[in-house]
Amino acid sequence: MKIIDNIKELKEEISKLNGTIGLVPTMGALHNGHKSLIEKAVEENDNVVVSVFVNPIQFGAGEDLDKYPRQLAEDAKLCQDAGVKIVFAPKVSEMYSDNKDNLTLICPPYDAVNKLCGKSRPGHFDGVCSVVAKLFNLTKAKKAYFGQKDAQQLFIIEKMVKDLNFDIDIIPCPIVREDDGLALSSRNKYLTEKERKIALSISKALLNTKKLFNSGINDIKNLTDTCLEIMSELDVEYIEFVDRNSFEFKQEEADNDTLVLIAARTPETHTRLIDNIVLCK
Repeated sequence: MKIIDNIKELKEEISKLNGTIGLVPTMGALHNGHKSLIEKAVEENDNVVVSVFVNPIQFGAGEDLDKYPRQLAEDAKLCQDAGVKIVFAPKVSEMYSDNKDNLTLICPPYDAVNKLCGKSRPGHFDGVCSVVAKLFNLTKAKKAYFGQKDAQQLFIIEKMVKDLNFDIDIIPCPIVREDDGLALSSRNKYLTEKERKIALSISKALLNTKKLFNSGINDIKNLTDTCLEIMSELDVEYIEFVDRNSFEFKQEEADNDTLVLIAARTPETHTRLIDNIVLCK
C-alpha cells in the first residue's frame, strides 16, 4: 500500500493500476463504520483508494476544524489491513493551491441544502460536493462508497453525480452502530462518559419511532413529541420526517418511504451528532 500526499504522484500511481478503482472518501479518524465501507469497496473492486483529508471548505466559522481528530498512522494501518492500494492524504495547500476562499465551487440546488444540516451549516454542502468532485476526477474511480448515516450528504452527492453526468456509481452503505445502538462517528471521541450515555437517546428515539409507526401510529407531531421526550437531555437541532427518495418534508403523516432524521448536541462538549432511520415495516 502506498501513502501519497500530492496530486502529481497520485495521478502517476493511478495510471499504473490495472482493473477497476473504488474510492472511499473520508476525513480520517477511521472507525468500524469506515472499515465497513472500505471492506465493501475491496470486495467489489480490483483497486481501492481511500482519501484522508479534513476538508476546510466544508467547515463553517466556529466549527471543529482545528480540533477534528487526525490520526494518519492508525488510519493507514486500518487501510493496509483491509487491502487498500492507495491512501491519499494531501495537505490543504495541495488540494487548494490557490486561495481556498477564492475557489470554483459546486453548489447543490437550494432546495436540497436549505434544510436539515445545510440550514445550520451554510456553505457546508458546497464544500462537500467540491472536494468529492475533485476526488472523483483525481482517482478515476468507477465506484464511490458513502455511509447512510450522512443521509442528506448521500442524497446530494447522488444528485450531483446524476445532474453533472459523472461516470461513477455511488454505493450507499448501512449505518454501523456500537452494540448499544450509538451510531459510529469520528466525533464520538469528543464525548464524555456521561454524554455518551445521553447520546444513546438519539438511537433510542429513532427505534421507538419505528416501533410506534409499525404499531399503526403515523401522526408526525405525536411521533416528534415522543422523540423530544426521549431526548430531553440533548439540545435538539432538528427532528424531521422526509421522503427518502426526494428529501421533501412529510408534513402530517409518515409512510413506508419516510426517513426520520435527527441532529442534536450534547450538553457539555456541545458535540453535534446525527442519525436516521427508515420507517418501512
